[in-house]
Amino acid sequence: MAEACPAIKNILLLDSEGKRIAVRYFTDEWPTNTAKLAFEKSIFTKTQKTSARSEAEITMLEDNIIVYKNNVDQREALENLDLILLCFDEIVDRGVVLETDASVIAGKVANHSIDDGSTLSEQTISQALATAREHLTRSLLG
Repeated sequence: MAEACPAIKNILLLDSEGKRIAVRYFTDEWPTNTAKLAFEKSIFTKTQKTSARSEAEITMLEDNIIVYKNNVDQREALENLDLILLCFDEIVDRGVVLETDASVIAGKVANHSIDDGSTLSEQTISQALATAREHLTRSLLG
């Protein structure tokens, strides 16, 4: 029996109060906006109690693997929202992981960027992607 390829159900970027900055859902598991907001709130409630300050953390919630990092700078995220959404598009398409190498993603996004002076927190993205890549590899092999 063939194993199903692990799929990404959503990518969420929430502020320090648990409100949306940028989100992408790839399944109909949360069919309504109310269901999506409730899911986001449950993730925020669970993750705000942790101390993931400098590195990405992994946890489980409702049979979902959550990779997260606290302390997102809301102002910087909103200023770079177009780049963040481009990153989402380069990382995942319809729930399928396309790319996990932060430098490749940053390079592709930089090619789309008009303002070469704009910066993303590449180190943070790199750390989160490395953790996600490691966990995805373990789930594929294990």
